[in-house]
Amino acid sequence: MTAEHERLAAAPTARAPWRRWGPYLSERQWGTVREDYSADGQAWQHCTHDMARSFTYRWGEDGLGGISDDQQLLCLAVGLWNGHDPILKERLFGLSGPEGNHGEDVKEVYYYLDNVPTHSYMQQLYKYPQHAFPYELLVQENARRGRHEPEFELLDTEAFHENRYFDVSIEYAKAAPDDILLQITVHNRGPVAATVHVLPQLWFRNTWAWGLNDYRPQLAAEPAGGAIAVHHHKLDEMCLYCDQEPTLLFCDNETNTQRLYKTPPMAPTAYFKDGINDYLVHGAATINTAQVGTKAAAHYPLTISAGASQLVRVRLGPAGQTQPFADFDQLLQQRRQEADQYYAVVQAALPSADARRVQRQAFAGMLWSKQFYYYDVPQWLEGDPATPPPPAQRQHGRNACWPHLNNADIISMPDKWEYPWYAAWDLAFHCLPLAQLDPEFAKHQLRLLCQDWYMHPNGQLPAYEWNLSDVNPPVHAWATWRVYKMCQKHSGGPGDTDFLATVFHRLLLNFTWWVNRKDRSGRNIFEGGFLGLDNIGLFDRSAPLPGGSSLEQADATSWMAMYALNMMRMALELARTNPIYQDLASKFFEHFLYIAGAMTNMDQAHKDLWDEEDEFYYDALHTPGNGLQLLKTRSLVGLIPLFAVEVLDDELLQSLPQFGTRLRWFLENRPQLASLVSRWHEPGRKATHLLSLLRGHRMKCLLARALDEAEFLSEYGIRSLSRYHLDHPYEFHCAGQDLVVSYEAGESSTSMYGGNSNWRGPIWLPINFLIIESLQRFHHYYGDDFQVEYPTRSGQYCTLLQIADALSARLTQLFLRNEAGIRPALGADERLQQDPHFRDYLLFHEYFHGDTGQGLGASHQTGWTGLIAKLLQPRA
Repeated sequence: MTAEHERLAAAPTARAPWRRWGPYLSERQWGTVREDYSADGQAWQHCTHDMARSFTYRWGEDGLGGISDDQQLLCLAVGLWNGHDPILKERLFGLSGPEGNHGEDVKEVYYYLDNVPTHSYMQQLYKYPQHAFPYELLVQENARRGRHEPEFELLDTEAFHENRYFDVSIEYAKAAPDDILLQITVHNRGPVAATVHVLPQLWFRNTWAWGLNDYRPQLAAEPAGGAIAVHHHKLDEMCLYCDQEPTLLFCDNETNTQRLYKTPPMAPTAYFKDGINDYLVHGAATINTAQVGTKAAAHYPLTISAGASQLVRVRLGPAGQTQPFADFDQLLQQRRQEADQYYAVVQAALPSADARRVQRQAFAGMLWSKQFYYYDVPQWLEGDPATPPPPAQRQHGRNACWPHLNNADIISMPDKWEYPWYAAWDLAFHCLPLAQLDPEFAKHQLRLLCQDWYMHPNGQLPAYEWNLSDVNPPVHAWATWRVYKMCQKHSGGPGDTDFLATVFHRLLLNFTWWVNRKDRSGRNIFEGGFLGLDNIGLFDRSAPLPGGSSLEQADATSWMAMYALNMMRMALELARTNPIYQDLASKFFEHFLYIAGAMTNMDQAHKDLWDEEDEFYYDALHTPGNGLQLLKTRSLVGLIPLFAVEVLDDELLQSLPQFGTRLRWFLENRPQLASLVSRWHEPGRKATHLLSLLRGHRMKCLLARALDEAEFLSEYGIRSLSRYHLDHPYEFHCAGQDLVVSYEAGESSTSMYGGNSNWRGPIWLPINFLIIESLQRFHHYYGDDFQVEYPTRSGQYCTLLQIADALSARLTQLFLRNEAGIRPALGADERLQQDPHFRDYLLFHEYFHGDTGQGLGASHQTGWTGLIAKLLQPRA
């Protein structure tokens, strides 16, 4: 057992709380719903990046390469100034949703390079230009560009001309759970000497300005010099020890209302949040010379020769240390080595150094993307005693129907800049790679969303901050079952049935919500709305449809069939030790059959969602007076029926006689429904039985499309829309509107959902992952004798398992360097592909170009793209 494994085992105990401090600081608190107190709900405008340095946040903090404790009482992060910028670099800059030509977009260059589950060692790399940061140019050029043009990025400017930039390596290492080393190594990559000001910054989240309590913590310079004492009644006495006795600068984490709103200061201080910024950049008298406050920085001006580097070292630890830097270098090196030892065990089966590099950075991004997330909706709706009340519109606006929601937890984020809030279906995917590293944390995340202070009393899971009431695909049960099995395999013992039962019982409420709210006609055909697929179809499916129409969704119905099978499988597992769950397993088996019947035209009054001519599933539109019409877009909507598949073996059925008896009765007395269960009476390989929405014929038809390189199959995975629509756009006239869906391999040309993501052609990891898992389950039943042409029309036939492996290989080659030394996800930028200071640093994008594999959308969304870490791991 490695040292990190030992720390991980000890972490749940109060004596060794190794997870107490971590990378829990957001990278963008500005522009979030939590901080929006406007009348119109325009979060991006209410608090902008330009305001952020002067605006005291209510619900959380942000910083550059930062950490905090797990309640975010105290934060530590890095500030930088190159002497030319109009502001300190204290947080990441990007374009808001309205500013970007494809929606919001971070405009920085940074990488997560390493992290371990207890955060005992972490490394991040930030690339800081030596020229003035081109804030205005980035805003203006992206405003000029239209949706059919690419985004204008920092690397497209002259910011890195002649390599005039600093590589800022930020490393953290824990000597003990509450003793943290921070080393900042600045490399001058440019041709001449250059100066940079490095400012490790320490501050308290403001908990005192809202009229809820009047306790003010304090930071104060130690008399001996070179240290900042931390006084907070909820923290042990600590100090930030600063090597080489830098100048210590102090102000307060209070809003500068005079700068922002031209009103007199409201806080009882003359030294506001932007005091250190204004002192350094403008020479203003805005720091407290008494050297006390609630925000402080250690100022290190460094002049670094061309090609050279310099270090800054600080240590946040218990008060009273007399030689805090005596063992600093040794401890830092030890934690680096322990991280290597830990990953040597985790990655023992990986075939190449490059695969290990990609997986380790994927894991690093997932671990860095944990965040302290605080959002008390009733308090947010009502406002705080010491502040003006929110506008009256708030009581009827966004999230007003979630007054029970009160979150204050460490949560896995999609990413901490573009999506600095949890999303229900993203989080489910995150938990699989996280379970490879930290099974207990993965299980905790799945339990979290089912708690009373998250889940709505009606059973709905919160979707995401921008609209908690939106509808995400119901994948929580699938993730729970997968994490349960992974943890069972990881421990080598019995499964954690307490975890499984806890989530199962809460999901009973959620399943009922779906049945009651999203099956409008009571026919087991589901609507679902958004379902995470943004602009994949003709309509915004969360909004009322034109002309009073309604939509029967092949994907929503298939997700629910998958949900029913997941719940059935969980109930069967729990029934092994508690027979009462057999009744619930039977109930979900019957739910599945009724949904399968609805998908296959059991009600002759309504058209089947399967189109016999195209041999594909489509959504169906009901229009008043015009009946029902299939919407013939060949998209992932039609492939999602593949996901509803489960294989049961005879041993399980024989061990649960009550379930078996009920199952046989149902199949004998509901013969029409029984006929829908694929080959139920024909045991497969090793006496298994298949439950699926698809008979062999329909499955082969869907796979013929999915595996066709002229349609869905890209060199880098399955596209979200068939390439057929490049030359054959689907056009539809409805309620006076001419609607079109065409294949778009890259960025979106539509403004639907803000235009910041695109499902009309690119490759998305989560859906590809589910396709691969479904093929593996089908193979478990059919075995090697069942083969499918791969690729379609190639004349080559493969087993379903071989096809699953081949799809995995296509996805992993997005990141792995090919024979030409190219990583497709990094695109055509020669610097990213060839420069030794870039080429081995990975970005994990939201999605990927359907033809070239270039990364698109959010650039640091390791979240579900972190699934690549699971795909890289060889099958056992």
